[in-house]
Amino acid sequence: MNIFRLAGDMTHLFSVLVLLLKIYATKSCSGISLKTQELYALVFLTRYLDLFTDFISVYNSVMKVVFISSSVAIVWCMRYHPLTRRTYDKDLDTFRHYILVGVSIILALLFHDRFTFREVFWAFSIYLEAVAILPQLVLLQRSGNVDNLTGQYVFFLGWMPPYLKELLDLNNHNVTETSSFYMKSTHFYASCGLIEYIC
Repeated sequence: MNIFRLAGDMTHLFSVLVLLLKIYATKSCSGISLKTQELYALVFLTRYLDLFTDFISVYNSVMKVVFISSSVAIVWCMRYHPLTRRTYDKDLDTFRHYILVGVSIILALLFHDRFTFREVFWAFSIYLEAVAILPQLVLLQRSGNVDNLTGQYVFFLGWMPPYLKELLDLNNHNVTETSSFYMKSTHFYASCGLIEYIC
């Protein structure tokens, strides 16, 4: 197991746990971008199309299920939970996220390892993940009010090991991951800027 993959998985898992804690403890999703959560759900649903066809390890399969189910659960809470959905800042969450989806599709069609259904969707998920945090950052900038749990969520979501893992994973190193690494570095710098803004 690659240490950077483990660190990346754990920081992303921790960020999701912080977000779920915020939603369930406060019964509020104020300050959280539904559009970012929908983009992450789309990222995991398209990246893990091989969940039922390719077995790598128990750890790998469990993490895939956890990431898919947690992202879908967050979207469900923000859209349909009777108490939580009333706290969603729809007026502040106005980022046109469909543009990010469109650009990611174009990049995936142009830059991929092999032109197969799963590889193109995998490349799409990599490109989309690189920019999925943008609606969240725009929402936080517009609201001007960042609570501790939201700030911690964004920080751990943008922490560096997930991206170092992709750059240093020599077994799967390709053009898609290298270009995605540079795009994803913005997560780290944006998170540092957010922490500086909070403090």
